[in-house]
Amino acid sequence: MIDSRVAEDGASIRRRRACAECGYRFTTFERAEEVPLTVRKRDGRREPLSAAKVTSGIALAVKGRPITAQQVADIVSAVENAARSTTESITTQAVGEMVLGSLKDLDAVSAMRFASVYKHFEDLADFERAATELSEP
Repeated sequence: MIDSRVAEDGASIRRRRACAECGYRFTTFERAEEVPLTVRKRDGRREPLSAAKVTSGIALAVKGRPITAQQVADIVSAVENAARSTTESITTQAVGEMVLGSLKDLDAVSAMRFASVYKHFEDLADFERAATELSEP
């Protein structure tokens, strides 16, 4: 190896090399391989974690509320980081609870909207129960 430096804003390492036998010079790039993030569904299936799905679910809940796109992106980023920090697949229930907790801290109405879909509310008692849970610290 002749030279080594960081390339692509730290995403890879560029190495300048030379063949020990013939002296031919060439360049290689080394990149860390990303492990795909997966979620475990309620029925046991595993599928890739879709940031777009999480974002769209949150976007529906916060529509018309005082929540910025950056706040939504921060929630999605926190979910992805939690998925990366575990050695196993994260469950969809854990994703939902993380999103619900984050929305509860930002806006109770958005949290209630998200909970109504996430927890499959069927009647008014479900809304009352969730409102009680969301009002607790």
